[in-house]
Amino acid sequence: MNRVLIAATAAMVAFGATAARAQEELLSPLPSLGKPQPGGIALQDKYTELAHDVAFLDNFLLVVITLISLFVTALLVWVCIRYNAKRNPEPQRFTHNTPIEIAWTVIPVVILIVIGSLSLPILFKQLETPEADVTIKVTGYQWYWGYEYPDAGVYFDSFMLERDDLEEYGYAADEYLLATDTAMVVPVNATVKLQITAADVIHAWKIPAFAVHMDAVPGRLNETWFKAEEVGVFFGQCSELCGINHSYMPITVKVVPQEEYDMWLEAAIARYADAGLPAPVQVAAAE
Repeated sequence: MNRVLIAATAAMVAFGATAARAQEELLSPLPSLGKPQPGGIALQDKYTELAHDVAFLDNFLLVVITLISLFVTALLVWVCIRYNAKRNPEPQRFTHNTPIEIAWTVIPVVILIVIGSLSLPILFKQLETPEADVTIKVTGYQWYWGYEYPDAGVYFDSFMLERDDLEEYGYAADEYLLATDTAMVVPVNATVKLQITAADVIHAWKIPAFAVHMDAVPGRLNETWFKAEEVGVFFGQCSELCGINHSYMPITVKVVPQEEYDMWLEAAIARYADAGLPAPVQVAAAE
């Protein structure tokens, strides 16, 4: 019985490796656009409409916070100098100042209204999926991702590459812990709807360059979307603490021209559709 289990496991691993290399052969070399940079402290470069909106909101809030911080700091300094004990040996005694009380109530309300009027439309845009050109179901597992193209009947898993395998799959050495053996493949300038869930614990599917971050919750199907503007490779990570190997379930998305995507999908249907979801292993009964 043990020999049967070992043989079945080896066959599954071999099939996965063969399918993964075949996927790479179908796609032309792509530039790596969306990945963390050494010493980077700002947002990654933006490659979707959502990412541009989020960057605008982030910059706007930074300006508002900076102005408020400078104002409060200047006010504290002025009060310390103008109203210290040395300059005011006999302090005034009062409990109310109607103009000041009105000001510190009205001004924050106005600021919050302005922030809300800009942030809520961006939030709703992330959650209101337009008509999709491609629909992909994403399932988080401990500790890898599964991708299903329901309209094409295609399903495959995506595992992190070991350091020694990066060159074979066309990745750079600094993309270790980012690159996977297979990738989500989508056409450029197409609206991609993601249906995100999990099979075991809570995960989170996140691509910073797309401004996409959605929890994968067991028993629940969350939806979001993106529309990539440039051809290239983009990387992300699971962003919800999900167990001992949480740091080792990266995300790779390859954005390709429509013609190349059509050819990849046709080949993927032939390669992955028959395999479908992993079939249960049949174990011979012990005599």
